[in-house]
Amino acid sequence: MFSKILIANRGEIACRVIKTARQMGILTVAVYSDADADSLHVNMADEAVYLGPSPSRESYLLGEKVIEAALQTGAQAIHPGYGFLSENADFCRLCSDKNITFIGPPVGAIEAMGSKSAAKNIMEKASVPLVPGYHGDDQSEAVLKKSADDMGYPVLLKATAGGGGKGMRQVWAEKDFSAELAAAKREASSSFGDDRMLVEKYLTQPRHVEIQVFCDNHDNAVYLFERDCSVQRRHQKVIEEAPAPGMSEALRKEMGESAIKSAKAIGYQGAGTVEFLLDVDGSFYFMEMNTRLQVEHPVTELISGQDLVEWQLRVAAGENLPKTQDELAIKGHAFEARIYAEDPDNDFLPATGKLSFLVPPIESEYVRVDTGVRQGDDVSVFYDPMIAKLIVWDENRDKALQRLSKALAEYRISGVTTNIDFLYNLATSKPFVEADLDTGFIEKHQALIFHEDEQALRNELPMAALYLVLARADHAKTKAAKTNDPYSPWNSTNSWRLNEPHIHELTLSHGDKPYQVMIENKRQGDDSFYLISVDGKIFDCQGNITGDTLFFTIDGYRSCATIAKNEQQISLYRPNGVFNFTRVLPDLGDCDDKASEGGLAAPMNGTMVSVLVKVGDKVEQDQPLVIMEAMKMEHTIRAPESGIVTELFFGEGDMVDGGAELLAFEAEKNA
Repeated sequence: MFSKILIANRGEIACRVIKTARQMGILTVAVYSDADADSLHVNMADEAVYLGPSPSRESYLLGEKVIEAALQTGAQAIHPGYGFLSENADFCRLCSDKNITFIGPPVGAIEAMGSKSAAKNIMEKASVPLVPGYHGDDQSEAVLKKSADDMGYPVLLKATAGGGGKGMRQVWAEKDFSAELAAAKREASSSFGDDRMLVEKYLTQPRHVEIQVFCDNHDNAVYLFERDCSVQRRHQKVIEEAPAPGMSEALRKEMGESAIKSAKAIGYQGAGTVEFLLDVDGSFYFMEMNTRLQVEHPVTELISGQDLVEWQLRVAAGENLPKTQDELAIKGHAFEARIYAEDPDNDFLPATGKLSFLVPPIESEYVRVDTGVRQGDDVSVFYDPMIAKLIVWDENRDKALQRLSKALAEYRISGVTTNIDFLYNLATSKPFVEADLDTGFIEKHQALIFHEDEQALRNELPMAALYLVLARADHAKTKAAKTNDPYSPWNSTNSWRLNEPHIHELTLSHGDKPYQVMIENKRQGDDSFYLISVDGKIFDCQGNITGDTLFFTIDGYRSCATIAKNEQQISLYRPNGVFNFTRVLPDLGDCDDKASEGGLAAPMNGTMVSVLVKVGDKVEQDQPLVIMEAMKMEHTIRAPESGIVTELFFGEGDMVDGGAELLAFEAEKNA
């Protein structure tokens, strides 16, 4: 076994590998960029080596520098984690040339699966079922488009060197093909340095089910069951679970054996994942094989009781697989939710900033948090915005799902916008609870997940209003107790008026839409209650706040909600989802709304990758104007209405701060 390894990665996965290495008595070497100089993985490792500036192409993607760090520190092997160099055949070959063990598959296997089109050709010869599509070498737009036209829309464009949803586009109509192809090529080139594409028929109701395989150097191979990763946004997984709901033993065995056949077809060694599309009729089709550890590997670890990083290290050291197929069994059910710095209400735009407050749920045998950040760390523009992976386990799906929703409600993060509330609403939604899954789940259930139902909102507003008046009363009571005159009327919050009802008027905002709420305070003291009026309907409300829980009775219905505050936003977690709202304060004229002047602001920190218009251009509503990139994802800024571009403030390649005005635009009605 190795005595020292280098981890050619950062963040959560670097920390994850270090934990197992420590348990095995193996020393670790971290690498880091400017942005990560004081990061968690650097502090956890026994040694650390500086690679270069913050952009990954100037640090983590420099294979020769990583090799140099391994030689300098005497590391015998390199664990690549996932992303960066993990599926780079040249880096794997360089390790071999320098007599350093690459903790992953051999060069040939990476090359075979590195090109999605080549991989499909290999699988076709090995009789592994494939989705119809074009995987050829001719990359001219005419050939790609003809293949799409011939198989019929919708089709899926995928970068042949891609992964993680990057360089991938759905095309639903022939007229959109050229624009989507150009965008997919740009993103693929930026992420992988390779813009080759394949075209596949897009199945409209498939599930994404993948098989974890492991092979050693002694011709042994096993599968560690399946994961269901159907719930995705922008083709990136959001919540994964294992085992896949509704999976029969016969289908599990058939898919597992097919996955091993796929791995053996390329002489595979180490950890790999074979991804399939599972259709509603039980048919399954090979999508791709990821020649590395997957982000979602913890759910497999929790249901199998195995440490997959330990397996990787043992296989790389030349040992046999720790278990045979007959010795592996599924125990219980596990979920993984990816906690991201992003804004689900704004098309999942990545967010950046300082994690000013960070309290994850308490870890136990049922709850695990894999992370690479601490309170006070920055989520930068340079890397993936994932903050943590929340993994839960219990003896069956229902119990595990309850643990997931509880743990999400307990997760506290301030300083950056996160997707926690979105995950909570998704995990508690009826179709997810009933495991009615497919890859279009989020789009299909958007209204439910994002609480777009107006009637449901009006039923939740009294609870939010009750919380605000109770919180204000509690705050006043605490403050009064610290004064010399605790019974002063100036400490009262009951809106007392002479000969008039005690009325509070509030404006609550949900999803940028304001709602007017009237609250009449009835009686004083412990038996006080409130009449809360929303849209003409009056609710009889009582309640109290204990710790982070609101106990309430509304029109005779008694229940409770967990409270979470994130700066101005307040979230109330209930069994059927979370209700987010903000109290709108009076406008004192301090706001400077540039949008109303025709300015278009950057939605996040990032880089300007393409300016599609010139000063003086007349544009139509929804026409793309500029394209920004942040965290390896492209975001197109479009014209809000027809008009003329009057000034451009950034050129291609410029770094742009979130909120900066990108261009001046004169709407047609004003022109």
